[in-house]
Amino acid sequence: MKTEVKKIDASKREISVEVGGDIVKNKFEEVFKEIGEKAKVPGFRVGHVPQDILEKHFSSDAHRRVVEELIPDVYTEAIKKEGLEVIELPNISDVNLRRDSQTLTFKATVEVRPEIKLKSYKGIKVNYKKIEVAPDEIKRNIDSLKEARKLDSVDDLFAKALGYPNLSGLEDAIQRQIYIQKENVQRQKIEHEIIEDITKDLDFKLPQALIQRQLEDLARQAKLDLALKGVPREEIEKQEKNLVTELEPEAKRQVKVYLVLAEVAKKENISLDDHMPQKVIEFLLRQADWQ
Repeated sequence: MKTEVKKIDASKREISVEVGGDIVKNKFEEVFKEIGEKAKVPGFRVGHVPQDILEKHFSSDAHRRVVEELIPDVYTEAIKKEGLEVIELPNISDVNLRRDSQTLTFKATVEVRPEIKLKSYKGIKVNYKKIEVAPDEIKRNIDSLKEARKLDSVDDLFAKALGYPNLSGLEDAIQRQIYIQKENVQRQKIEHEIIEDITKDLDFKLPQALIQRQLEDLARQAKLDLALKGVPREEIEKQEKNLVTELEPEAKRQVKVYLVLAEVAKKENISLDDHMPQKVIEFLLRQADWQ
């Protein structure tokens, strides 16, 4: 296999690929064998059609199948050979398969993961505030429950009606709930600050394919939210163009964050699976300088 990579821009590459010899020869033999097992040619029994007759009747079909079956495997080997981190399906062009010389050539234009020069991401300062739940916060929650149930008094009977052994048990449960809510809010704030810290001042070209995919996901979710709120389909369709325009900056931000987190994952040998972003954030939190 011969490969040559041409840099089109910061995130796009064109790979020229040539493969020949036994790879092409064996694929033709494999395809003609499969065709021969089912081919119906007048004067011959199925499965007993001579090779020269098969090639005469099914040459174009075999040619098409060889191209369709060889290119995906050859392409995969080519990007592996060149060490390219491709992030989108390729655009295949200039396909040329020659039976006489047993060669297949084609070009594949791909988007690759951009080069990101990370700054230091360990020891990020994190300000953690001790979480406290004031008595009046608990009281406000209990008062809301009392009003919702239209009860006059707050006592053990009131607590039992809500499924707690006594008023103290209800207060403890509310206290834990408020604590968890505050803890989650602070955790989200800290995660946001860490992400801001490692992504700010990083300037690199975002792959358009990833932006488009993320934008489609955000727009789909936004339209679903509108539908669930009872907005008519015709109105949603009218708003679609504006939705896409409004959501594009957020799509770009999310793609940038993902690529930066993926770069950290690569350096720290964290697997690039669906849980990668959260795994990287947890790693950064462990490495942070907690104040």
